[in-house]
Amino acid sequence: MKKAVIVQAKRTPIGKQNGIFQSLQPNELAAPLLQHLASGIEDQIDDVLLGNVTGPGGNVARLSTLTAGLPLKVPGVTLDRQCSAGLEAVRMACYFIQGGAGHCYIAGGVESPSTSPFPKRARFSPDQIGDPDMGAAAEFVAQKFEITKETQDEYALLSYHRSWEAFKNGLFAEEIIAVEQQSEDEEFSKERNMQGLLKRAKPIFVKGGTVTAANSCGIHDGAAGVVVMEESTAHQHGYKPVLRFVDSQVAGVHPHYPGAAPIPAIQTLLKRNGLTTKDIDLFEINEAFASKIAACSRELSIPYEKLNVSGGALTIGHPYGASGAILVTRLFYEVQRREKTRFVIAAIGSGGGVGVTVLFEVV
Repeated sequence: MKKAVIVQAKRTPIGKQNGIFQSLQPNELAAPLLQHLASGIEDQIDDVLLGNVTGPGGNVARLSTLTAGLPLKVPGVTLDRQCSAGLEAVRMACYFIQGGAGHCYIAGGVESPSTSPFPKRARFSPDQIGDPDMGAAAEFVAQKFEITKETQDEYALLSYHRSWEAFKNGLFAEEIIAVEQQSEDEEFSKERNMQGLLKRAKPIFVKGGTVTAANSCGIHDGAAGVVVMEESTAHQHGYKPVLRFVDSQVAGVHPHYPGAAPIPAIQTLLKRNGLTTKDIDLFEINEAFASKIAACSRELSIPYEKLNVSGGALTIGHPYGASGAILVTRLFYEVQRREKTRFVIAAIGSGGGVGVTVLFEVV
C-alpha cells in the first residue's frame, strides 16, 4: 500500500465575521493559499479538495483553483461534513493516495460567513430527533458529562493564555501566509482581560446553563490547506515529509451531542491500531466550545499537557470548513519544534453528531 505524507501546510490569518476579510468571497480567500501550496508543483497536482459549509454553493474548490491560476486540468471538489469538512478533505486525500488514485493533492477548507448568502444555518437533524443549535448542543454535552461552568472557564482561560503565548513567540507566523496585506489573526489585535470576561459572562444558549460567549468560539473567516503526497513522490520532488498518514475513523452520535462525537471516533481508532492515549504525543481537537474539550479530555483521559498546546479556536476563531485543516497545520509545525514525538491525532466534532479523527506518525 502506498504511503501518504504531509509535506506542506499553511493557513490564512483568521478574521472575524465582517472583519478584515469581510469583502472576500471564499474563492478569493482560498486562492492565495492554493497559489502558495502549489508553487513549483502545479503540474503534479491531481486534485484540490476543499471543505466549505456556509456557501455560496457550487464547486468552491474548482472556482478557487481557477481563481488561483492553477492548471485547468486540476479539477477541484468541494466537501461538506459541516465543521469536520476540512479534516475530511485531508483524510480523503490520504486514502486516494493509498489507493493509487493519484500522487499529489491539496486538501483543506475555506469559510466566509461574512459573505454567506444564507441567513440561517442548514438543518443538522430531522424534527423527530431534534435539531438544536450548536450552543444548545454544547450545553447538552456539559449536562451529559457533568462539565461545570468552572471547568469550562478554567479550560477557556488556559487556551487563551496558550494562544497569546504562541502568538507572541511567533509560532503562528510559521503557519500563516499573508492575504490582502493581513498577516496576523484578527483576534490578536487587542489582548483582553479574559479572566474578567469569563467571570462576568452569562449563559446565552440555555437559561441557567453553563455555556457562555466567553467559553465558546466566535464566527470567523479563513482558509487552511496541506499538500498530501505519495511518500516516494515527495522525496523525488525534494520535499521532506513531516507527517505520515496512519489511519482514521468517523463516528456518529446523537445529534444533540456533536461535541462528544470525537470520543468514540478516537476510541475506535486507538483500539484498532493497538494504541492508548498514552502513546499519542499531541492531540489537536477543535475548540468550538470549552465543554466539548473538557468532555473529550475527561472521557479519553487526555491530559491538558498534550491537548491543544498552543490554544485554538476559542481564541483565534472557528472558520467551520477550514478548522479541521487548521488542526493538521498546527500539528505539522508543532512536531517540528519537538523531539521524540511519534504519534499525533487531529479530531473534530460537527453538526448532526459526526466525529472525524486522523492518526499521523511523525516522519
